[in-house]
Amino acid sequence: MDPATAETMELSSAPLHKGQLPWRGLLLAASLLIYWSSPTTAQVSVKAVPPHVAEGANALLRVHNLRETPRVFYWHKGEKDDISKEIARFITSTNVNRTGPAYSGRETIYRNGSLLFQNVTQNDTGAYTLKIVMQNFDNRIISVRFHVHPLLPKPSITNNNSNPVEGKESVVLTCDPKTENTSYLWRRNGQSLSAGDRLKLSEDKRTLTLLSVVRTDTGPYECETQNPMVQMSQSCSLQMLISNQGQTSASPVKQPLTHLHRLFIPNITTNNSGSYICFVYNSVTGLNKTTVMNITVLGKWISEISTP
Repeated sequence: MDPATAETMELSSAPLHKGQLPWRGLLLAASLLIYWSSPTTAQVSVKAVPPHVAEGANALLRVHNLRETPRVFYWHKGEKDDISKEIARFITSTNVNRTGPAYSGRETIYRNGSLLFQNVTQNDTGAYTLKIVMQNFDNRIISVRFHVHPLLPKPSITNNNSNPVEGKESVVLTCDPKTENTSYLWRRNGQSLSAGDRLKLSEDKRTLTLLSVVRTDTGPYECETQNPMVQMSQSCSLQMLISNQGQTSASPVKQPLTHLHRLFIPNITTNNSGSYICFVYNSVTGLNKTTVMNITVLGKWISEISTP
């Protein structure tokens, strides 16, 4: 008796799992290698659905374009139909499946030969081989390889100066943590940022430097991390305030008044005539500016008219 026929006679009562399970986003990068023993199998293929799946999600290796119902489907871990690495088989004539040595408890094989992985891990990365035994006992072999990537951690922003001096100091923002195979994007007030006259990005774009900050550099800032194939991201915000605290004074010469933005002189008289200086000083930046105004107060003449 043909070995494939003998294997077909081995039955088990393991139940099938039915229904579509919810997908959670990530990366299942799949490259397809197809082998066959006959030109008539060229239409048969296996594809990963969805093509992008994250660690902890579900992955389906779906069989396409199978023109006839075969006798048995066999799934193996690796690039060969090694019985010691068999995951599961499905016998179509009796609608039963049987698990193998490489079965982890997370795989389900369906009547159409598709194989479902639940809660994938990075250890699931590698090649998988489907062996199809047709009704005429012709063997068809299809291999597919996929890679599971870890979930991206939620990023956070650190900075070297939370209270920078306008026009004088720079600020360095860093997106943490550093992860492999990850790209970093920056936004301010929802607008994408790129290197420019006053913006500098590190080679991996994880660090953003604001050169000689000005008021328009005020946040919030967002750092977005992306897996290069999945483009799943997390964002966080950092509000940056730029110091520009100042003092102003306005007074007659040699009589400084501080902390005033406006000078008011009630009941003005000619004695208030003279030169007034407005002095503006920024205690943080050390910058100052002075302006002078001359004021002349005219006297008021009152004449009385008496009548005999």
